[in-house]
Amino acid sequence: MTKIKNYILGKWIEGSGEGKPLYNAVNGEIIGYATSQGIDFKEVLNYGRTVGGPALRKMTFHERGRMLKELALYLLSKKDKFYEISAWTGATKSDSWIDIEGGIGNLFAYASLRRQFPNETFYVDGDAAPLSKGGTFIGHHIMVPKEGVAIHINAFNFPIWGMLEKISVNLLAGVPAVVKPATVTCYLTEAMVREIDASGILPDGALQLICGSAGDMLDYVENQDVVTFTGSAETGLKLKMHPRIVQEAVPFNMEADSLNSSILGPDAVPGTEEFDLFIKEVQREMTVKAGQKCTAIRRAIVPENLVEDVKNALAKRLDKTVVGDPSKEGVRMGALASMEQVQDVKEKVLQLAKTSEIVYGDIENFEVVGAEKEKGAFFPPILLLNKNPFENTDTHNIEPFGPVSTIIPYKTLEEAIKITKLGKGSLVCSIATYDKQVMKEFVLGAASHHGRILILNRESAKESTGHGSPMPLLTHGGPGRAGGGEEMGGKRGVLHYMQRTAIQGHPNAITTITNVFQYGADRPEAKIHLFRKHFEELEIGETVYTHKWTVTEADIVNFANVSGDNFYAHVDATSLEGTIFEQRVAHGYFVLSKAAGLFVEPRKGPVLLNYGLDECRFTKPVYPGMTIGVKFTVKEKIDQEKRSDDDIAKGIVKFLVDVYDETGETVALATILTMVKKLEDK
Repeated sequence: MTKIKNYILGKWIEGSGEGKPLYNAVNGEIIGYATSQGIDFKEVLNYGRTVGGPALRKMTFHERGRMLKELALYLLSKKDKFYEISAWTGATKSDSWIDIEGGIGNLFAYASLRRQFPNETFYVDGDAAPLSKGGTFIGHHIMVPKEGVAIHINAFNFPIWGMLEKISVNLLAGVPAVVKPATVTCYLTEAMVREIDASGILPDGALQLICGSAGDMLDYVENQDVVTFTGSAETGLKLKMHPRIVQEAVPFNMEADSLNSSILGPDAVPGTEEFDLFIKEVQREMTVKAGQKCTAIRRAIVPENLVEDVKNALAKRLDKTVVGDPSKEGVRMGALASMEQVQDVKEKVLQLAKTSEIVYGDIENFEVVGAEKEKGAFFPPILLLNKNPFENTDTHNIEPFGPVSTIIPYKTLEEAIKITKLGKGSLVCSIATYDKQVMKEFVLGAASHHGRILILNRESAKESTGHGSPMPLLTHGGPGRAGGGEEMGGKRGVLHYMQRTAIQGHPNAITTITNVFQYGADRPEAKIHLFRKHFEELEIGETVYTHKWTVTEADIVNFANVSGDNFYAHVDATSLEGTIFEQRVAHGYFVLSKAAGLFVEPRKGPVLLNYGLDECRFTKPVYPGMTIGVKFTVKEKIDQEKRSDDDIAKGIVKFLVDVYDETGETVALATILTMVKKLEDK
């Protein structure tokens, strides 16, 4: 008897007892048995907290990001093995591509995201808040990794993507994970975790896997843990109300299956590119993964005068959908994940058929290519029509999690928006339209009830990833029935696994803690010009105090001639009546350019180049006769990795440029970004 193993406490362990039999969705053969019986879940969670957590928290964001990249490259080299096993779930090769390479793509995306974080173990969030008149008391926010574990309870439809899209986020944040995939397809998740373990890339305790029931695991969660759930809204709500989660105030993120919709815009009539794109998208979302996607289109909302056109066009495309063994030539749609899933979808279609008409497909009579229909978990595409969506509301409450969609007519765009909202919150909706007013009215009207909205038309079609594809750097989740949570979302997702803490004190204290210079902190004068120092030698806060320059009218005239900026306030003293200016004023960019002339050290040194300018502000007019100087301060240092052995070892240094006048008041503030050599490349 083959048992699917659990990966816990750094070891592969069989659960006790016979376990749940797992079947090949195509031919009905037994793959193995899965059980988590006998596992001490309290010990599992403690192992993650005490072994995996400390190891990850010692690493910086950049180190964790590079770890994700290395893992992504390794798993990509092993992808053929995953494709072979994925076929057992009923997935076609294109279905498997979404799950396998789409999942690995999440690792790459979050590896790249490291560049949006400092090369630190913590993150400085937002800007400092002035809390006192004299500037000696300020506030800021820092974020540190939570000291618990991320518990991911995943759905059966994406055994790989479901795991990788979540752990890529928590691992970048510095938090270990315990993954509990849906039992029915856990054998594919196990195959990938075996490769992750074999790679040796993740530190001990960073990832554990439970194949089987979650048992009493939630009884042992603590306030530093995070729980995420993907699956049915009913199950998610039960877990969300678990007494331990409530008592410990454990963050719980739910992404539930929802009744997503796609709208055919009133302008998208037959013959337009948008009509064709809509038909193609609905058909694709019905048949990809055999409709087993939390983002699949369940409701196709179309102008009432186009119902017949849409029905006929969809039928024509669905006729080309060959159902069968995904390994066979020409098969476009594989099996559902299990026979239980077939029965569930069948029951729900029959429920919907009481108030809606089946206009395409037959749940009993359909052909299967290359397999025996009775042994595999096959189900045909089914299209229904609900002519009275405001009276027959089953369409907005019952979701067959398979290749099923319902056409719904609307009279006005306002009515279409109302129909989308009858689903009580969705992960995604889309609209096919080329009319700018329609797209704007729809998005602003429907956004409150949706986690994501796709505008599909001829301009984006070539590169659009489609209705059903959540993207790693955008949030995935939705309100109401969709669970009220958010996954991924780029930096937003990473911060979900971190604790935001407000810190208060003198600018010197906040500078020390954050490694970012705070205005009002000490600025010790640099004994050597900062442009003569290598990256490692620069200290936060050290400052060059430049010599000064008295601005003249000739400066203003010359700058206007060179730049071509002849704005009246700079060149025409007779036009200043009614303005804030007392006389001709120096260009802000002259002040900044002159500041550069004052703070730059001209000789060749470790500074390679100046490549950016942030947060530039001109705070006080500079008139002829005023004298300016610059306080040039090391604000922040950002380490950079070498892209190759031949690359120059370097880092990014942010310098604060504080331009002040003869009264000591600041007239301009800016942050410049420079690339500075490291000592090892001296």
